[in-house]
Amino acid sequence: MHPARVHPFRPGINRRDALLAAGVCDHELRLLRRRGRITAVRPGAYIVEDVARDAVLSHRLAVHAAYVCLGPGAVISHGSAAVLHRLPLPGAPPARVHATRARRSGARVSGVVHLHAAALEPDEVVVVDGLPVTSIPRTLVDLARTLPFERGLVPADAALHTHLVTRASLDEALERASGRPGNHTARQVLAFARPGAMSPGETLSRLAIHRAGLPAPELQHLVRTEGGVVLGQVDFWWEEFATAGEFDGRAKYGRLLRPGQDPGDVVFAEKVREDALRADGREVVRWIWPELSSFDGVARRILAAFARGGRGRPARNP
Repeated sequence: MHPARVHPFRPGINRRDALLAAGVCDHELRLLRRRGRITAVRPGAYIVEDVARDAVLSHRLAVHAAYVCLGPGAVISHGSAAVLHRLPLPGAPPARVHATRARRSGARVSGVVHLHAAALEPDEVVVVDGLPVTSIPRTLVDLARTLPFERGLVPADAALHTHLVTRASLDEALERASGRPGNHTARQVLAFARPGAMSPGETLSRLAIHRAGLPAPELQHLVRTEGGVVLGQVDFWWEEFATAGEFDGRAKYGRLLRPGQDPGDVVFAEKVREDALRADGREVVRWIWPELSSFDGVARRILAAFARGGRGRPARNP
């Protein structure tokens, strides 16, 4: 293949028949795949290297590529529905495109598609990006039934925090799922879900705090001085112990970035805020992503902060 060759690839889905018609031969396609320049999202459908590096966008395109081959009645579901609904999932998107057909049997798994068979009510199907997709309450229940606890909890927290669902709509979706495998676990996951977490890291932090046996904190608490001056909003707050907890993730600093600021400005502003909290007699404990997998060290720091912050301090108004 000549190095100056310009290939007719688009940022979206590139189908083999269109590429062949544009003069790209199968030998070139195989060579480009080996070099990592293109990736197959299903047989005969490719995305370019830059797009493939974005796992969420790559999966969204894989959903569109797979849907045309799923046949009538298929509805995008589970993790693929979460991706189309822009709900966060910890870790990578699903390795396969997930879809559901409203029937009792016929579930199957291939290299690129996981097809489920389950009842689907008309109001459990919505249109997203031009495709039929399970509604957000149904999607959250399906995820909570089939994924590990934390992976089902993250999108549920996000949907509650952004008002995409209500507690009542989740309860209704759970009732409809009665008798399906994993429904007991789904009830536990969604009972623990709550608004207030602004990122997957904050959700997983809340779960780690719970599993460590620590008191449940308030979320996104606005800390004020006794005179009413706002010192700042903290991710986690224990009023009894005058202690704040802060999860530090890259996404958080991106979220706090204002026009004209760079990340260094945000880090400095966070330091100023923490200094103000400490100067007013509050304790602050911070942790990062790697500490979530083994939370014991963070739990010890929080307990030490409780011991310092709780000694002889009068209760403060929120």
